[in-house]
Amino acid sequence: MSKLPTAEAEATLARWQADEAALRTRSTASGISRLDQVAPLSGLELFEALLAGALPRPPINDTLDFMLVHIEHGHAVFQGRPQFRHYNPLGTVHGGWFATLLDSAVGCAVHSALPVGKTYTTLELKINLVRALTDKVPLVRAEGRVIHLGRSTATADARLVGPDGTLYAHASTTCFIMDLPKPQPAQPA
Repeated sequence: MSKLPTAEAEATLARWQADEAALRTRSTASGISRLDQVAPLSGLELFEALLAGALPRPPINDTLDFMLVHIEHGHAVFQGRPQFRHYNPLGTVHGGWFATLLDSAVGCAVHSALPVGKTYTTLELKINLVRALTDKVPLVRAEGRVIHLGRSTATADARLVGPDGTLYAHASTTCFIMDLPKPQPAQPA
């Protein structure tokens, strides 16, 4: 993808910022959802509940300043703000930050396509960093899409881009699909 003209890039950035501001008003405190909260939900329903603020946002979102901004069946978009605190010793954003955003996009794209009672884990993640990233880029988006969804494995790809269309990295994953553990009944006190 080639760079967008400045006015179009500024309009994209403004839209991304508005998307984030709207989602932050619905966001709950960070935390971990309980198994009994997520077990009756499909992957897509889980993410819709998270975006609606009915489930807590994952703590890693606060640590690395990124968030889920869009979900649909087989498609997930995360948005992140590269910051100085994410820098490596060479003065650019650490590759682990890229990897976390891209892993989230591909993994959640797969998860969004799973039915009730199923979950996944990453088997393999391949990342290509194609351009350095600094805090001069205000926001980036990692957009993941499922390529294949089978009974026991799934694959997905993602791209990490700036508001002007600049590609910073791309990734692919293979995920293992498995049964979600059954919630255990509460034990009497």
